[in-house]
Amino acid sequence: MRIFRIIGRSIQNAGKSILRNFSLSMASITCSIITLILVSIGMLLSYNINNITKNIENELTIVIFMDKNITTDELNKTKEDLNNIDNVKHVTFKSKEEIKNNMANENDTFNKIISTWEEGENPLQDSYIIEVKDIKDINETATTIKNMEKVSLVKYGETTVNDLIKVFSAVKKITIGLVVGLILVTAFLINNTIKITIFSRKREIDIMRLVGTSNIVIKLPFFIEGFFIGFIGSLVPVLITIFGYSYAYNALNTVNLSNIMNILTLVSPGEVIYKVSLLLILIGTVIGAFSSVKAVRKYLTIWKRLLFCY
Repeated sequence: MRIFRIIGRSIQNAGKSILRNFSLSMASITCSIITLILVSIGMLLSYNINNITKNIENELTIVIFMDKNITTDELNKTKEDLNNIDNVKHVTFKSKEEIKNNMANENDTFNKIISTWEEGENPLQDSYIIEVKDIKDINETATTIKNMEKVSLVKYGETTVNDLIKVFSAVKKITIGLVVGLILVTAFLINNTIKITIFSRKREIDIMRLVGTSNIVIKLPFFIEGFFIGFIGSLVPVLITIFGYSYAYNALNTVNLSNIMNILTLVSPGEVIYKVSLLLILIGTVIGAFSSVKAVRKYLTIWKRLLFCY
């Protein structure tokens, strides 16, 4: 089983090489740690910004005021028609009596005004509150509802909603661009650091090449070494991600934001830290391994050209 012997020997050589070139290996590992921490922060920000964006979208609703003289049968028919609209997710009915009682309980001024109304006198209107599936189609949905019978008024803050849709779209693009940019910067820095490490050992590569060692056998230890460097470099960012984010989540949860905005809540650690940690390990190991192979291949190409010219 020659292939297994080669792999086993390559793993041993990779471990010895990391220890033998400890300072250069530490430089690569440190570079990986710093850049992957930045990637982790970018990913966590992206997750939470997108979560807050979704929460805000879920809070946006369409309020429908019905005609004052509408009957119970007509209200039921309207609710059925609303549920048949494709973009409608949930329909909540608010009777004018329920609205009156809520107003009286929430505000003393309203309570005094309502108390002057005669028995059975209620100028308010029955209403429906609509939650939509896709905020981008809210304008079209509102237009459809306006054209329904017995609908007196439809309110959903048209200008505000349109502005928010633009902001949401921009924020999502910016966060995705930020994460992609950080990953590219990580790849660039780790690649260059490992490249310096590989080229500092060109004498070792020259000796292996001169004794007739195949390119695969030369590249494999460096591939494994780069994999190890990337893996080791990702461990600290993973630990910082797991414990740091959990600490931040618990610390912010001690602040009561219920009276401000429930939408400003962080994604729970269980939903995000393990995904981010797995991505960090994947990014570190893949970039480390292929950066090493790329650097060795480039040097072997240069060596081959020189040999050919000679």
